Amino acid sequence: MPEYIYLIHPLREGFFEQPTPLEDAIMEAHSQYLKRATEAGTVVLAGPCLDKTFGIAVFHAGNQAIAQEFMFNDPAVKENVMMAELHPLHISFKG
Repeated sequence: MPEYIYLIHPLREGFFEQPTPLEDAIMEAHSQYLKRATEAGTVVLAGPCLDKTFGIAVFHAGNQAIAQEFMFNDPAVKENVMMAELHPLHISFKG
């Protein structure tokens, strides 16, 4: 099954330094969404960069349309807290 990667970036300056209570709740839902998808075997890996610039999710999807649906259903993207960028990916090496 093909792999995809999506990158998410906060839409608001200062998001990481001072998130609102609503943003905190949405990001908790985002975390749970990716955790469930990981447990289901869809997500290969996911997490934020330590320099707080963006996060990534690498996942399996049958095609581009399914990958887009998965990305756009991420609560952080769906609730317009993060903007997302999707790319097809070929995993050449995996530890």
